[in-house]
Amino acid sequence: MLNYKIKDKLRIQQQLTPYLFLLPALFILGFTVFIPALQAFYLTFTQIQDISGTQTQWVGLANFIKLSNDSVFWKTLGNTILYLIIVVPILVTAPLGLAILVNQKLRGITWFRAAYYAPVVISMVVAGIAWNWLYQENGLINQLLQSLGIIKEAIPWLTSPKFALFSVMAVTVWKGLGYYMVIYLAGLQSIPADVYEAASIDGSDGVLKHWDITLPLMRPYLALVAVISAISATKVFEEVYIMTQGGPRNSSKTIVYYLYEQAFTNLEISYACTIGLVLFLIILALSVLRLLLSGADGNGL
Repeated sequence: MLNYKIKDKLRIQQQLTPYLFLLPALFILGFTVFIPALQAFYLTFTQIQDISGTQTQWVGLANFIKLSNDSVFWKTLGNTILYLIIVVPILVTAPLGLAILVNQKLRGITWFRAAYYAPVVISMVVAGIAWNWLYQENGLINQLLQSLGIIKEAIPWLTSPKFALFSVMAVTVWKGLGYYMVIYLAGLQSIPADVYEAASIDGSDGVLKHWDITLPLMRPYLALVAVISAISATKVFEEVYIMTQGGPRNSSKTIVYYLYEQAFTNLEISYACTIGLVLFLIILALSVLRLLLSGADGNGL
């Protein structure tokens, strides 16, 4: 009987040990993530009466009603959706092509990989200032296009509502190509060379082998990159803040920038929390989609 009690005690200790190791991380996350998130959720139903935030008034769904009637919010939501529609497909396909190129066994290929990855390690502040200079009406891009005879007059890349958002998108794509290329490169190097050799014997060679072999085997990586890039595009902020600050006429303003503007410029903390809740639901939907895609593939990354 005593041996059974000792065994039961040891078994319980073994079961509880992993949770004890998790407690410090859970404690830190609780104070830095979970509790602030719950406070933000509570603030969506209140109105802050003073700058210190100590006095709040319960207003129920007033912030949500205000949000539904806010034309600027719907404009920023449309810009964010447009960002997803344009940026995500490019960041899913273009890095795969780059990964296939740099996966070749050529002399000096490591330098090409480093060159493609270089934009990832460059600070967004530095990159934004550099691209801001390139986009100027007398900048390098307009001068190059004019010298080639493509345009006659300088294009206002960042000061025209027609071009501002797309100009910011180009920077996001340029910054993310190398990061997603590395993810694809890891997937490509996990594919055995024997598979391609067998495919070449069956007549699948050249570009066709990538259609028959690479794309099906890279499906989990494609799903991963699609969801990660979608979440990143939804949360884009630095590019907008540095290059356009949401202008002109809100044409390049995204949800995250609008949230920042309401919280720190207009000091509408409760309304900003409401916008943040909508953003959280969008990101949650994308995360659930990622889990569903992982389950459909039968394996996750």
